[in-house]
Amino acid sequence: MFRLKNSLLKIAIHPIGAELQKISAIKNNLEFMWDGNPEIWSGHAPNLFPIVGELKNGIFIFENKSYHLSRHGFARRSNDFSIVDQSDKHLSFKLSSSKETLENYPFEFEYLVTYELHENQIKITYTVNNTDDKIIYFSVGGHPAFKCPVYPDETYEDYSLQLEQPETSPTHLLNLKTGLFTSQTEAVFKSPNSIPLHAHLFDKDALVFKDLKSNKVTLTSKAHGEILRLEFKDFPFLGIWAKPNANFVCIEPWQGLADSENSTQILKDKEGIVALSKDKTYHASYTIEIHENHLV
Repeated sequence: MFRLKNSLLKIAIHPIGAELQKISAIKNNLEFMWDGNPEIWSGHAPNLFPIVGELKNGIFIFENKSYHLSRHGFARRSNDFSIVDQSDKHLSFKLSSSKETLENYPFEFEYLVTYELHENQIKITYTVNNTDDKIIYFSVGGHPAFKCPVYPDETYEDYSLQLEQPETSPTHLLNLKTGLFTSQTEAVFKSPNSIPLHAHLFDKDALVFKDLKSNKVTLTSKAHGEILRLEFKDFPFLGIWAKPNANFVCIEPWQGLADSENSTQILKDKEGIVALSKDKTYHASYTIEIHENHLV
């Protein structure tokens, strides 16, 4: 496990998947991340690359050849990340293309996940370097799961997600069996800035928003106020998810989406896909800010 800490926070990153697994307050030892109970969901904050979500039939097509990738891609379970840069304020991990990755993803790349700790903020940056001799196609995304409730005197229903701007964006519904987008949408916002959390919120899988005006989401407690805020201005899509009746909520910034049921499966045409030219570099960051009231 790799760690960073300052006077306010300490974080821990597991080398498999370069996955953030703990955010803890220094002074009061309060924990903010889901504990990864494998009986419910073993993830903490998977890093999604080179796809986000599910492929139709588990397949994408590139230059008339089919390739298989599992949901959210291979990076999140890879044990081939190496630490390439570190200081008392940041850690950077790199995954490079290999003979094994080329079998399922026909592109040469370097994929880096960097964690920076600044006072009460954690900044997570995804960097992709095109080391191929052609355009490469990919998506990236975060999947952090936050403990909910944070305090022992609360319930899940005491929490809500607060958006920075009034919203009317619907959620795009997924087929529960295939994980693919249907053509259906459903209203979410009964009040324009808030999504109350409750046991049945995710009965139809994740809430997926494609056109939010907001770039910030705040996890808020009725009794304890604002807990943490996630800012995702570099990402056009947002997923919100939890296992039904689980005591966590994932706030997921995405550059990329699952396939739709009518997808052609052609990678170049995939919604949200990034096309990166030879020798070019892509960056996208999101930040997690813990409210100072919970750090004393």
